[in-house]
Amino acid sequence: MGKIKILIADDHAVVREGTRRVLEQEPDLDVVGEAGDGEEAVELTTSLKPDVAIIDISMPKMDGIEATRRIKATCPSVNVLILTAYDDDQFIFSLLEAGAAGYLLKTVRSRELVDAVRAVYSGESVLHPSVARKVLNRFVSASGKAEGKEASSILSEREMEVLKLAAKGLSNQDIADKLCLSIRTVQGHLGHIFNKLQVSSRTEAVVRAMKEGWVTLEDVP
Repeated sequence: MGKIKILIADDHAVVREGTRRVLEQEPDLDVVGEAGDGEEAVELTTSLKPDVAIIDISMPKMDGIEATRRIKATCPSVNVLILTAYDDDQFIFSLLEAGAAGYLLKTVRSRELVDAVRAVYSGESVLHPSVARKVLNRFVSASGKAEGKEASSILSEREMEVLKLAAKGLSNQDIADKLCLSIRTVQGHLGHIFNKLQVSSRTEAVVRAMKEGWVTLEDVP
């Protein structure tokens, strides 16, 4: 198998260098480019076609939110992982709606960052449970229920089970164990879910489920 190709976008050179050093210690990770601003991040993503783009929020010329939006519009298969110092609600919501697959703070340990890159690459979610709850609270209406299409009109019963477990933050292996399925079958179900919902990551799928009201407060840790 080839290496996971990564682009790092941050306006601080020392942060880019440190992140590169951490990632390139891993045999399966390869940093293919660095960007110092949002515009460059979009341009390099288009030309280099990385698997994962690690994006900061606060950057010159174009912020991380707009950069994420444009990257997902032009290269939907690229998974965007936000690595930032900000955990404000407005940033979290805007970035997830723009299509980010994960949201990490710069206080994370090196191992957590490495694991997060692998996770978003494989379609898993990288969201702290408290962030997931903030998102859910944002999308449910005052009555406590979101409005949208019935899940059964889009997803099968088994796909809905998988999606609800994904919303709980379970890994593919945990979902497989809980439903007595093989991990390959779970990956297949997630692939079908992504195709039906027209998303490219588990995070986007869970956000869509929250918006539609398919996931309730009880479904999130």
